[in-house]
Amino acid sequence: QVQLVESGGGSVQAGDSLRLSCAFSGGTMARYDVGWFRQAPGKEREFVAGVTWLGGGNKYADSVKDRFSMSRDYVKKTLFLHMDKLIPEDTALYLCHRPTGNFWGQGTRVTVSS
Repeated sequence: QVQLVESGGGSVQAGDSLRLSCAFSGGTMARYDVGWFRQAPGKEREFVAGVTWLGGGNKYADSVKDRFSMSRDYVKKTLFLHMDKLIPEDTALYLCHRPTGNFWGQGTRVTVSS
């Protein structure tokens, strides 16, 4: 069974940076689309960043594309989300997702204070 485990969240001040990690176990990250979503309190879950295995590069939501970047370590089977210049609107539960099989992690919480 594929498991995704996120880590790296925390409480920070506006302007700070964080790096989130998503460790894959029980399966591979390679050859699949993978990405990050987030869900703020009282709001719908929204796409943050993703990549398709077949190419085309990383895709980002407009709200984060100049501040966040995603990377992958295939040897460690880990997906990263590098978040810079954090703003209070980035406060949310961040979840890792592999659409094939509809696998989700439990999420890691990010709180940004002004």
